Amino acid sequence: MFFAWPVVALVLRGFVADGAVDLGGFADVLSRPRTWRLVGLTLAQAGLGTVFSVLLGLPLAYVLYRRSFPGRGLVRGLVTVPFVLPTVVVGVAFRTLFVDDGLLGFLQLEETLAAIVVALVFFNVSVVTRTVGGLWERLDPRAEQAAAALGAGPWRVLRTVTLPSLGPAIASAASVVFLFCATAFGVVLVLGGVRYGTVETEIWVRTTQFLDLRSAAVLSVLQLLVITGALVASARARARQEAALALVGDRAPAAPLSWRSPGDVAAVLAAALVVGGLILVPLAGLVLRSFRGPGGGWGLENYVALGTTGGRNALVVTVWEAAGNSLRTAALATALALVVGGLVALVVSRRPRAATARRAVTLLDGLFMLPLGVSAVTVGFGFFITLDQPLGLPVDLRTSGLLVPIAQAVVAVPLVVRTVLPVLRAVDPRLREVAGVLGSSPGRVLRTVDLPLAARSLGLATGFAFAVSLGEFGATSFLARPDAATLPVVIFRLIGRPGPENYGMALAASVVLAVLTATVMMLAERLRGDRAGGEL
Repeated sequence: MFFAWPVVALVLRGFVADGAVDLGGFADVLSRPRTWRLVGLTLAQAGLGTVFSVLLGLPLAYVLYRRSFPGRGLVRGLVTVPFVLPTVVVGVAFRTLFVDDGLLGFLQLEETLAAIVVALVFFNVSVVTRTVGGLWERLDPRAEQAAAALGAGPWRVLRTVTLPSLGPAIASAASVVFLFCATAFGVVLVLGGVRYGTVETEIWVRTTQFLDLRSAAVLSVLQLLVITGALVASARARARQEAALALVGDRAPAAPLSWRSPGDVAAVLAAALVVGGLILVPLAGLVLRSFRGPGGGWGLENYVALGTTGGRNALVVTVWEAAGNSLRTAALATALALVVGGLVALVVSRRPRAATARRAVTLLDGLFMLPLGVSAVTVGFGFFITLDQPLGLPVDLRTSGLLVPIAQAVVAVPLVVRTVLPVLRAVDPRLREVAGVLGSSPGRVLRTVDLPLAARSLGLATGFAFAVSLGEFGATSFLARPDAATLPVVIFRLIGRPGPENYGMALAASVVLAVLTATVMMLAERLRGDRAGGEL
């Protein structure tokens, strides 16, 4: 209802006109040089973001998962924070660094492809670190030890033994990162300016500024083709990774860092560059710049102004009202995502004996993963063109405030499924069978066997769903009414309005949103169990 129908209707909009098949829209859009320029920029930013994320994520994965040192858990948590930060906040954080009077203004990276790529790497390096690190800490060290005993140096061991073993995890992480980079929206919209855009941002521009729904539909179809290819590659890589994980034993004990080892020293330096230069500097720069008032002095002026509607009434609601809207919307979206995602995970976790039933379960799992690969902008656009009079009902659902949490729930459901599913699959089915033999009803088996074991993963799933909903911008930008705007929408509007007062408010609002998101994830991490965290 709220995913397949809007997306299919959007795809058909590109093929059908006036009730008949018409490919004229495709011919028109594909003949424009601008279209291929946008496709080239999309593939370029996704490719560069993927390459640098992998190159910087590998040494970080080695340090955090193969070596032990004081504070390792804290650094692991810090590396995870960028992935759950709202895209608008990240765009604003890097923009404050690259403007002329910013900390890195001398590099002249404002509104450049390099700025976009750096921000994408900031987002996705944690994906590589956790995906590769999760496999790396389970690799049997005896193969590396045998190679070293036979005379291979550290770099040869890495090249001929370790990296081939990590190949499935690296391929899986790279395909997912490529997917995220290709569908990036808020970062590109904030940092790209008028020179750099992608297929994703062009869909938004065509819809909201030119009302050219046909071209936007064609571009969405084009984007879906790219996303489908990335999803297929990701699924194949994930299957290879799972097969590889089945071959190793328990987690290998992490050895202490050795400052006498050139490999350890090089890995630590690279990890310090990533954590310090790529993660801490943008966040610290955003916080510091938020205390600089419109007049150039330092103080709390920007935070005090959050109770207003900005210079020249740039907003309909205050930032604090938008924060309340965001929290209420995210709470409702999280509840929807937990109910739907929890039920899907429960069904998919079963192991039916019949081959047909097993294939049906696999298909169901794949269907509910699709929203993870389909752009949120496409989902929001699909809502926009299909829910004016759904099923012929005389009501325009696009004016309903419930559409925003529903759209956010659609985006969050796959994360809930992927977080809860590994734990439910790990439950020994004999526990359920014994409870049933002893007279427990199916409901009681679920309540006394499955739920207690899945409780910790549900806490982490709640945190991820809430954080993603809190920072969702792609679909919300289409659907949020001005009087019910969320924080990401308000921040983007403030950035687009002239005046230092509005820009200062945008910085302060970004800090507020980042703190809210980080707090949610810290609470979720406290609820995380070892099994859930290891699987995730």
